[in-house]
Amino acid sequence: MRVLQVCAEIFPLLKTGGLADVAGALPPALAALGDEVRVLLPGFDAILDGLQEAVVVAELQPPPALHWGSGGARLLWGRLPAVGEGVTAYVIDAPGYYRRPGGPYADANRHPYGDNHLRFALLGWVAAELAQGLDPFWHPTVLHAHDWHAGLAPVYLRAAQQARHQHFAGSVFTVHNLAYQGGFAGHHFQELGLPSGFWGVNGVEFHGQLGFLKGGLYFADRLTTVSPTYAREIQGPEQGCGLDGLLRTRGVDLSGILNGVDDAVWHPATDTLLPANYAVDALDGKAACKAALQQELGLAVDPARPLLCIVSRLTEQKGLHLVLEALPGLRALGWQFAMLGSGDAWMETAFAEAAAAHPADIAVRIGYDERFAHRLIAGSDAIAVPSRFEPCGLTQLYGLKYGTLPLVRRVGGLADTVADTRLETLDRDATGFVFDEFSAGALLWAAERAVALFRRPADWRTVQQRAMRQDFGWTAAARHYQALYRQVSA
Repeated sequence: MRVLQVCAEIFPLLKTGGLADVAGALPPALAALGDEVRVLLPGFDAILDGLQEAVVVAELQPPPALHWGSGGARLLWGRLPAVGEGVTAYVIDAPGYYRRPGGPYADANRHPYGDNHLRFALLGWVAAELAQGLDPFWHPTVLHAHDWHAGLAPVYLRAAQQARHQHFAGSVFTVHNLAYQGGFAGHHFQELGLPSGFWGVNGVEFHGQLGFLKGGLYFADRLTTVSPTYAREIQGPEQGCGLDGLLRTRGVDLSGILNGVDDAVWHPATDTLLPANYAVDALDGKAACKAALQQELGLAVDPARPLLCIVSRLTEQKGLHLVLEALPGLRALGWQFAMLGSGDAWMETAFAEAAAAHPADIAVRIGYDERFAHRLIAGSDAIAVPSRFEPCGLTQLYGLKYGTLPLVRRVGGLADTVADTRLETLDRDATGFVFDEFSAGALLWAAERAVALFRRPADWRTVQQRAMRQDFGWTAAARHYQALYRQVSA
């Protein structure tokens, strides 16, 4: 099958979250199973810098209702060797829209760009044009769009198929986080060049707003999200974000497919970013990673102290306010704590103040550093993901891979990937520590159980090695996507 993956970012060229990891890992996994995959991306500076051997496919001529900013727009095609050998991409070179000094979605002051509805409508429109033969040498049989940025791709595709009474390609729409919906003022619908009938409850309208994510959910042939539990959760009012009714209606078309871990990037035996490598049956290198991390962060270098880490956006959704509340209790239990992340300003300040007050026990780095994230996870004993909701989660998967036992709340993909350690599960399927109530007290109770296990090195190693043997590679996920592709391309 010929698959066009449509997304706004891709690891390692441009990353703001887990979407980029998926976008970078899924094409090679599908290619290994025999699919021909190309990626469609906006022409952000980081993307264009990574595009090699680029050729011009077309000068883009949008419908009269649309305008793509100053400087026009053209479609390039080339290789992305940083992503993977053989990975090729279409890149929309529209300087007026994408070549800006801020981030991909917001300016340097974190204010969303006022023309985001047009910037990402362009992404969806080009995807549909490729399905109709914009590139005379290649057209997809399946269009796979990711998150709200690509939410209009299935919409434009459906509009074209209705207008021309022809089936061009099947469509799959993957939601990585339902909370980010791409909502814009309703009057912007007139700027998109879509048929008037596409506005309304049976279309892209969502409570009077233009909803990019709503459009993808309504018009795509099949829907997926990134874990089976999250697929069930978003069909209820608590986590449905106002779209649970639509999702229940489309429940037969909705699948939950777990994200994977790219072994080429995340594997303790081959990771060149670590001070020492290690494997499931040769764990001495992990102790060396811990000692090096404690020294690097200025923590007390003590192998007998358990070290808990977090790599996360600092938001209440991620449960980081619970961690702040639990820090005194964690220290009392004997934990050291190290964190890498950025987000809400008040949280950044609070964590930095805690680290300044207890430098031997707490270390905090504000921002994101991919290289340090590898060292942090490898050098820690446990990794916390205490989310209010979590579509899939990747850091707990990295923790499993690196023998850094996850301490998670039983929600979304965390529930699907981590098995709680209890007396009756110790010798069976335990891989981490799971709690249910969204509270600092519940987090601390799980942390206390983790400390108790840490004090029994033989039992800790049993769970640690079982965690490292879990298979969350991309092959299984790619096979599930292939099955969906066959359904929509038939």
